[in-house]
Amino acid sequence: MIGTGILKGMAVTARNFVGSYFEKDRLITVQYPEERVPLPENYRNFPFLIYDGNDSHAGLRCVACKICEKECPPQCIYIVKSDDKKPDYMGKPQFYAKVFDIDISVCMSCKICVEVCPFEAIKMDKEFELSQRERFNHLLLRKNDLAKSNEYYHRIHPVEAASVDKGLADAAAAAEAKKKAAAEAAAKAAAAKAAVAKATETKPSPDAPPPSQASS
Repeated sequence: MIGTGILKGMAVTARNFVGSYFEKDRLITVQYPEERVPLPENYRNFPFLIYDGNDSHAGLRCVACKICEKECPPQCIYIVKSDDKKPDYMGKPQFYAKVFDIDISVCMSCKICVEVCPFEAIKMDKEFELSQRERFNHLLLRKNDLAKSNEYYHRIHPVEAASVDKGLADAAAAAEAKKKAAAEAAAKAAAAKAAVAKATETKPSPDAPPPSQASS
C-alpha cells in the first residue's frame, strides 16, 4: 500500500516523542547543574599531577625530566628543576619540579604529555567547570593547583589507575629483586675473595725450610 512506510516512520516518531515525556531513559534534557550525566571512563579535559601518600610535595611523582614540556604541541607547560633531590616511589633520589605550570587557556587536551611521561606522574583530569572572569592569571595552574592524590585518580579513572599501580608495583618489585641479587652476588664475591686470601696466608712459602730442619 502506498504510504505505509511513511505511516510506520511517523508511528516510531510519535512513540519516541510521547515516551520522551514519561520514560526516564528517554528524557533528553538534564537539569544541570542539579542533575549531572556521569562522565565516561576515558573522558579527559586538562592534565594534573599525581602524588602518593598525604604530602603533595614529598609524594609527587614528577622528577622534572621535562619530557612533557618538550613534547607539548602548544608549549603550555613550564617546568623548573629543583637543585636538590628527594626519594621517588622506589626510594631512588630524584630531582623534582620546583615550578610546574600549565596554561589551560592554551592546552588542547591532546594527552601527549601523559603518553610520554615515563614516571606515570601526569594524567588527564575530568574537571571541566573551570571558567574564570580573567584569562591570564586565573587560567594558569600552578603546581599546588595541579597536584592531586592517587586516590583521586582512582576515583575518576578506576580501571586505568589500577593498571598503572600494578605496573609501578611490578617495577618496584623488579628493582628490589635486582638490588637483592646484586647484594647476594657481591657477598659471594667477597666471601670467595676472603677464602682465597686466607688460603694464601696459610700456604707455606717455598723458600721456608722444612719443620725438621728448622727445629735442628
